[in-house]
Amino acid sequence: FLPLYVEQLGAEGHAAIVQWSGIAYGATFFAAALVAPLWGRLGDRYGRKLMLVRASFGMAICMSLTGMVETVWQLVLLRLLIGFAGGYSSGSTILVAMQTPKERSGWALGVLSAGITAGGLVGPLLGGALPPVIGIRATFLLSGGVIFLAFLATTFLIKESPRPRPAEAAPAAKPKSGWSQIPDKRPVAAMLTTG
Repeated sequence: FLPLYVEQLGAEGHAAIVQWSGIAYGATFFAAALVAPLWGRLGDRYGRKLMLVRASFGMAICMSLTGMVETVWQLVLLRLLIGFAGGYSSGSTILVAMQTPKERSGWALGVLSAGITAGGLVGPLLGGALPPVIGIRATFLLSGGVIFLAFLATTFLIKESPRPRPAEAAPAAKPKSGWSQIPDKRPVAAMLTTG
């Protein structure tokens, strides 16, 4: 229903509606790709649960505000902010992998993956069914409320075991990180350019 919302916000003509819808939709993923390494590094340093709390709270606010925008530019800005705030799915995958006993990690990750896939299937179905019933703006507000429930559940129900500190050893050379650790960068560059 994003094209309908873009039209409601003042985009005129089929070409403009398609263009602004694409920009607004892609903005979230563009922003998420930019900050994913940062959230991963902060998760390594401060814990995965904190990153999940941050992501769910930020997305709940931004999604709710999306239902209150008045212009297409505001919509694009909030879609960017949703991307910057995101990282819940990847963070939850890492948290589950680290907290689950090795003998049950395959099962736990499978259940999580099934839940993420189910959300990806049911979410758009509900997103398409709700606007005619409650309106586009209310659909965003409701989505923000559901994400806020995920924030509360994450905050109060998820327990993260402290990670064991590495044994004290002589200072080692600073390990390489990020892009420099990828031996053959061509496939990664191809994936980034083709989406």
